[in-house]
Amino acid sequence: MTLLRHFSLFFSRRFMLPLIAICGFQPSLADDSTSKETWIQLFNGKDLDGWTPKFKGHELGVNLHDTFKVEDGLLVIDYSKWEEFNGKFGHLFYKTPYSHYRLRATYRFVGEQVKGGPAWAIRNNGFMIHCQDPKTLAKDQDFPNSIEVQLLGGLGKGDRGTLNICTPGTQLVWDGALNKNHVIETGGPTFDGDQWVSVEIEVRGDEVIKHIVGDTVVCEYSKPQLDDGTPLTGGYISIQAESSPTEFKSIELLPLDD
Repeated sequence: MTLLRHFSLFFSRRFMLPLIAICGFQPSLADDSTSKETWIQLFNGKDLDGWTPKFKGHELGVNLHDTFKVEDGLLVIDYSKWEEFNGKFGHLFYKTPYSHYRLRATYRFVGEQVKGGPAWAIRNNGFMIHCQDPKTLAKDQDFPNSIEVQLLGGLGKGDRGTLNICTPGTQLVWDGALNKNHVIETGGPTFDGDQWVSVEIEVRGDEVIKHIVGDTVVCEYSKPQLDDGTPLTGGYISIQAESSPTEFKSIELLPLDD
């Protein structure tokens, strides 16, 4: 056997087998991870397919003043065609109800609030989860019965943390006790200016709901229910239009096992 062949066999046994082992396992790990997490793109970046608007005082499906639209790949809440707000709260409902899921989104506030909007609604939007069926909304109803995961923008001074809770027509268990407050402050971080913010909501029926920014769980609560005590184990998801221009870069959902 030649010296060259000895060298080849030594090199193959010493180095190639560990390399094959390493390279062989990496793709299977990646594939396994991908197969376990198939996120549904609720917003396709092109149009409002799958979403239906509802504004106070108007029938389901009326997109008042073209408020909800898609521009440059963003889902936009736009008030450029409004002269005054006049309490016309709006919501954009996704077509499918869900119970157990993770919802994540990237949003930002831009521009100025429309004339006549309430002071508390400046740089204020939200995801309404466990919503009632939009077909059951009264024509003059302000908000759907739901749990609101409030999205707030900083005002350039002091704390104004995002991911508070609002409870239109609902209540929940907070710190081990039934809480009937309409607004529950969660101590989330403040994001000033027009910066993009990414958040996540983990929903497991009426067992537990978590609000998350980055790796931080801002709050955790359970037993969402209607004011009469009826458990809320699932429902529709909607986005608000409360008088402040807002943009969403992405909205996606990962279904979880019950």
